Amino acid sequence: MNTLNQQYEEKVRPCIDLIDSLRSLGVEKDLALPAIAVIGDQSSGKSSVLEALSGVALPRGSGIVTRCPLELKMKRQKSGEEWYGKISYQDHEEDIDDPADVEKKIKEAQNEMAGIGLGISDELISLEIASPDVPDLTLIDLPGIARVAVKGQPENIGDQIKRLISKFIKKQETISLVVVPCNVDIATTEALKMAQEVDPDGERTLGILTKPDLVDKGTEETVVDIVHNEVIHLKKGYMIVRCRGQKEITEKVSLTDAIEREEAFFKDHTFFNALYDDGHATIPKLAEKLTLELVHHIEKSLPRLEEQIEVKLAQTQAEMERYGSGPPTDAAERLTFLIDKVTAFNQDALNLTVGEELRCGEKLNVFSALRREFAKWRDLLDRSGDDFNVRIEKEVEQYEDKYRGRELPGFINYKTFEGMIKEQIKKLEEPAVRRLKDIGDIVRKVFIQLAHISFTGFPNLLKAVKAKIESIKQEKESTAEVTLRTQFKMELIVYTQDRTYSNSLSERKREEEDYEEMQLDSKATIQELMLHIKSYYRIASLRLADQIPLVIRYQMLQEMATDLQREMLQMLQDKGDLELLLKEDFDIGSKRAALQSRHKLLVLVLVISYILSSPPSYSKKLVRCKSAGYSGHFIWGLG
Repeated sequence: MNTLNQQYEEKVRPCIDLIDSLRSLGVEKDLALPAIAVIGDQSSGKSSVLEALSGVALPRGSGIVTRCPLELKMKRQKSGEEWYGKISYQDHEEDIDDPADVEKKIKEAQNEMAGIGLGISDELISLEIASPDVPDLTLIDLPGIARVAVKGQPENIGDQIKRLISKFIKKQETISLVVVPCNVDIATTEALKMAQEVDPDGERTLGILTKPDLVDKGTEETVVDIVHNEVIHLKKGYMIVRCRGQKEITEKVSLTDAIEREEAFFKDHTFFNALYDDGHATIPKLAEKLTLELVHHIEKSLPRLEEQIEVKLAQTQAEMERYGSGPPTDAAERLTFLIDKVTAFNQDALNLTVGEELRCGEKLNVFSALRREFAKWRDLLDRSGDDFNVRIEKEVEQYEDKYRGRELPGFINYKTFEGMIKEQIKKLEEPAVRRLKDIGDIVRKVFIQLAHISFTGFPNLLKAVKAKIESIKQEKESTAEVTLRTQFKMELIVYTQDRTYSNSLSERKREEEDYEEMQLDSKATIQELMLHIKSYYRIASLRLADQIPLVIRYQMLQEMATDLQREMLQMLQDKGDLELLLKEDFDIGSKRAALQSRHKLLVLVLVISYILSSPPSYSKKLVRCKSAGYSGHFIWGLG
């Protein structure tokens, strides 16, 4: 007995506590945790088995009694310690002082979760029981499988229950405990069919036969064959139990007396006594087998579970970093905290303007968007030039007919040349201003995105920064627009260096294949004029292709970041706004605390899983755990 107790203390309890701790964290949505799920058709005796194991009365009756998944956590206490119970669901947690109150508390929880009536819910109810008379074991009880809806139930209640059961038993980490009455054909039970669908080889399925006292005369040997795994083979095999019937409940036979009656029943039974001798019968033997099966299953699942926990740890760590450490309570430290946050934001804002890596770790890049916008501007200039070339051929001919004076053919009318150039330049002004406004919006959005990253959880500070970004953007956009329009006014002064123009003209002449064949007539004059117009427009468009982006980039990026930095530093001068700016979101502090608690517990659970899964490599895994940045005091505390 001492050896067995030591094994429980050193091996069994830590294994089961490990999984219970993870489940209590609510990480089962992300981690597939080892579990034993109890399933069965309605009136199969599921509740009776769980009652016998836990020592407390659970909801009973006809129809659907279990309406929510019930996690039954049993913890064996030392002899002489008092019974203890606790029920938890949603945000509710309540201690239970009297075992007789358990059934009522479960019904209240089910009504709260699934509504008063006969509906079901996927939400988990957790019932913890500590007693010297229970095994170290955690089971999940699921609703009994209904074949036909009764009054008050949805028409698809059977499908709802099957979907809920399937959600649990399809996981490779779940052992299915299938409860089947001895007085029915096991091959026709819906529960066993569902288990076989997700576990065709029977590796994760354990059969429990109930109600052996109701077996028809002459069919006892069939029951024995089933328990001996000779009918429908399951690798985990079968157990057979006899629990309190309705008559014994009415007579108020205690669970302890029921266990004694069960033992006597199997010992004295002509056919079933062999099952008792082989250790395949009675609730105590079932409890022992289930505990060992669960521990073995947990140990088998630990390597895969460790990987899942490490992933979850990394996600939690990243989330904690996003929420930050929170503002300190000391006034001087709070100011320093705010200065540090503003300084980091300012540095990242400047880094944005030069394309350097951000301190906040986010991959924000404004230059990729600017490059696309500036490429669109260059494309517009090229298209405009092509359209201009087509248009001026017609316009030059009309101009020649209407306005050519006394000059001889071959002489260029400079006013014609200048007028057409100015008209084309004017058409580019509004598209340039629109490009400015589009880029202004892009830059504003990137700065606001940076502000959201830098000041997560501080709504007043974020609001103040966003207001400054909007104000500076409007101011810089107005200044840049004036600069752009001034640039276009200057472009209306048709000018370039003589050498620059001569080079452009010579290049253009080489491109015109028929230039040397031109005759000195009216047609030659038109072609000559077109040649000069195209040559100059090439110079002007190249100048605008660079100058407009330079103006926009300087005013809307460089100047905006500089002004924003200045405004942020001025904001720090007003000490009266300190408390307002550092006021956090209503729930941000609780979220941060929950994340920190979750992280610590995950670290602890990870280390425990390392120790349990592979004791010989304990030292190596400690090094691995420490090198991964996990909290060292947990590790060495366990050591």
